[in-house]
Amino acid sequence: MTDHRCCRGCKFRVAADAEVREAPDGLEQEQGAMADFTLDLNEDQLQIQKWVHDFAENVVRPAGHEWDEKEETPWPIIKEAAEIGLYSFDFITQCFLDPTGLMLPIASEEMSWGDAGIALSIFGSTLGLAGIAANGTPEQLMEWGPQCFGTPDKIQLAAFAVSEPDAGSDVSSLRTRAVYDEAKDEWVLNGTKTWITNGGIADIHVVVASVEPELGSRGQASFIVPPNTPGISQGQKFQKMGIRASHTAEVVLDNCRVPGHCLLGGKDKLDEKLARAREGKRSTSQAAMKTFEGSRPTVGAQALGIARAAYEYSLDYAKERKAFGRAIIENQAIAFKLADMKTRIDASRLLVWRASWMASQGKEFTAGEGSMSKLFAGETAVHVTEEAIQIMGGYGYIREHPVERWHRDSKIYTIFEGTSEIQRLIIARAISGVHIK
Repeated sequence: MTDHRCCRGCKFRVAADAEVREAPDGLEQEQGAMADFTLDLNEDQLQIQKWVHDFAENVVRPAGHEWDEKEETPWPIIKEAAEIGLYSFDFITQCFLDPTGLMLPIASEEMSWGDAGIALSIFGSTLGLAGIAANGTPEQLMEWGPQCFGTPDKIQLAAFAVSEPDAGSDVSSLRTRAVYDEAKDEWVLNGTKTWITNGGIADIHVVVASVEPELGSRGQASFIVPPNTPGISQGQKFQKMGIRASHTAEVVLDNCRVPGHCLLGGKDKLDEKLARAREGKRSTSQAAMKTFEGSRPTVGAQALGIARAAYEYSLDYAKERKAFGRAIIENQAIAFKLADMKTRIDASRLLVWRASWMASQGKEFTAGEGSMSKLFAGETAVHVTEEAIQIMGGYGYIREHPVERWHRDSKIYTIFEGTSEIQRLIIARAISGVHIK
């Protein structure tokens, strides 16, 4: 498969069959513009969906148990993804440029349907790329973006380093410092990051650090740490409950010097932002939050893929498993569980697609729509995988079947990139206009 051009259609419009009579000026034209609403995917999206699903079904899912047990980065699978163009700067760029915003969520759902840990190993570099795209200049994106992925012959990884041991959800309290050495035009980074996907093993680290701590999150900036830079190292690698094929570790910065041009956005832009913050003016963006706002719907799509996998597996089981002389799905207790599971999955997808479309159109999340999608999809994944285990009984609890792994994988989606509590806080603040604490 060679042609992965971006989508051409998939516009959100409303069907209207009623004839318009004596409408005010302009109303007929507006009604006509609304008449094309569809949730059908276009040909490009369907092609990508099938392409990713086939890879997830034939390569990723069969390897899920093995790499979960190993708790290691699945380098051979990443290489296979790179060889077909799935793990590449070009593919992710095409997803980012999709005018509907749906391409990356579609791909993320299908890959996580295969296995979430392996999916994060393949798509984990995308978060680092998103940090560059959100905060950097076009020139920086073109310089560093391809290095986040490398080539099939030389695989490279990227990491986005924000969280710290004493500052998880509170990104305004980061202690990692960035000090400018004007004589050498270098930034000196010191601090420890934690819970970092690809942390320490990445070739490109995007690090959020505090330039003026007294300004809180308004005094922060993002920096590229290039490959083989002295002063950056991996700290503790974490052994996790789930997504165990994805590498998660501390990143230690010890007098790590990066060139001045590695400040994302450039120094002039940073100086202007700091000056506004000192005057008490509201900042239009924050280094970390700008990246998370754009990535939350895609994270929700990953959770959605896990939920769908568990639902489909338990549905098949319920139709085949017999008890008391009939298939267990013939019992309302089981059938109603599956009905609720399917309903929540489809509702999650609609929230994810809405937020993704809004982001692609530059529409502001006035009611925390990005957080809604991640919150509901994450909690749906936990609920659906638990119900799948319940439907399967003892068989759902043992490693012979994948639902116990999917349940372990699902829990992180209520924690990372903003806990469920933080998502509710964002939504509540957005809908009320009140600074709820």
